[in-house]
Amino acid sequence: MNAVATLPNTRGKLTEGAPLAPLVWFESGGPAQWLFEPKDSDDLQQFLRDLDPAIPVWPLGLGSNLIIRDGGIRGVVVRLGKAFAGIEADGLTLKCGAGAPGISAASMARDHGIAGMEFLRGIPGTIGGAVRMNAGAYGREVCDILETADVILRNGDLVTLTLADLGYTYRHSELPEGAIVVSARFRGENGDPVIIGAEMKRIGDEREASQPLRTKTGGSTYKNPDGNKAWKLVDEAGCRGLQIGQAQVSEKHCNFLINLGGSTSADIEALGEEVRKRVKAHSGVELQWEIQRVGSKT
Repeated sequence: MNAVATLPNTRGKLTEGAPLAPLVWFESGGPAQWLFEPKDSDDLQQFLRDLDPAIPVWPLGLGSNLIIRDGGIRGVVVRLGKAFAGIEADGLTLKCGAGAPGISAASMARDHGIAGMEFLRGIPGTIGGAVRMNAGAYGREVCDILETADVILRNGDLVTLTLADLGYTYRHSELPEGAIVVSARFRGENGDPVIIGAEMKRIGDEREASQPLRTKTGGSTYKNPDGNKAWKLVDEAGCRGLQIGQAQVSEKHCNFLINLGGSTSADIEALGEEVRKRVKAHSGVELQWEIQRVGSKT
């Protein structure tokens, strides 16, 4: 019997052996055993409720802060589409679907005079990913604006988690394993759309000038250590431009790894580990990965 036939019925799209490389910024890595694109929240709930609890589930956003290893991902990869990308403003509150890009949320906040969310302009992934990892940029992070998040647990239950429930620390949350964020509610403060727009433009211009945005990259590779900058430590350890295969430390911004074309995920990850080794030897600082690395190596 085809393995896919043992999975629950769904109103969404279910693809066996789906390539994942085209869905992630690095454009590398193996396939998903199954890729599930739910029709809506009810469809996702029912699917997870009926899915064998032994089958792992992994959510995929825009694939920005992610290395998918060359062996791919076993189980079900869940990708939220347009049904999960809505954004609504109500006073100083913004309700965002998990599939909405951060830049779209920042733009909606600007249009409604909601300040404090400009930093979302500098976050390349989806709202779901931002909530999961307490994403941040330009001095702010998700925990500064989040009120609640609606989450579907691995057993299919829909729950609302508060800021305290998520146990945020730097680029980390205590989101339950297998849980999928489906929406989030943020609160800002009164602001002038013109001033908000100017700050968003500053953030966009600064990113464009300082980061290799037009390459196959994964965003910031390492977390910034206390009192220091990861890129500075990488640069001081002589790693600017360092290369393994077709994977390279960006010469433009040392906290970015890039795929020069045709790199394997193994080479990208090996380069990241080599940089960590050299930084440790040079400065004594042990850099921690910010990019998620998932899947099987073979």
